[in-house]
Amino acid sequence: MPATGRAVSGAEKLIRAASEKGLKVVLAESCTAGLASSLLAEVGGASGALWGSYVVYTPEAKRAMLGLESAVLEKYGAVSRETALAMAEGALRRSGADIAAAVTGLAGPEGDGSGKPVGTVFIAGVCRAGGPAETREYRFAGSRNSIRLEAAGELIALLLDLAGASGRLKGAARVPDSSPGA
Repeated sequence: MPATGRAVSGAEKLIRAASEKGLKVVLAESCTAGLASSLLAEVGGASGALWGSYVVYTPEAKRAMLGLESAVLEKYGAVSRETALAMAEGALRRSGADIAAAVTGLAGPEGDGSGKPVGTVFIAGVCRAGGPAETREYRFAGSRNSIRLEAAGELIALLLDLAGASGRLKGAARVPDSSPGA
């Protein structure tokens, strides 16, 4: 199934399942610039599950809207596992949602000078009910828009997985965190 189909299908599944279970989700999007939130909002009944979204394209927006510490950005950079996790935590803290997910990455066509290749994407999610945070790293290939669409689809998939890990949804599979020490 093409990336568009997977993303739309995932959005439909998430809205339906989260609504049935009374879950609200919030997103913090950098490289996708609201694309995942838009896919969710296109689904009928989205207001039953989508609390809201933060589009935080710049470091300044991440600090102002999510309360991201400057030290995280200085130490790890805007495109990192740590920044994605801090974004998700900030979105959860500043919202009334049950689950938060965040994405940051390099969609291209140029990099950011960090040495990370275009297509590098980090996604993270957290649940208000507790449990371990989930972080994932990807290397997507293709055009700027295809990278953004793949990242948006994976962000939605992470939300489904986190909802399943909370025991509220059946059949959602989790991918273990591959970070060192996990």
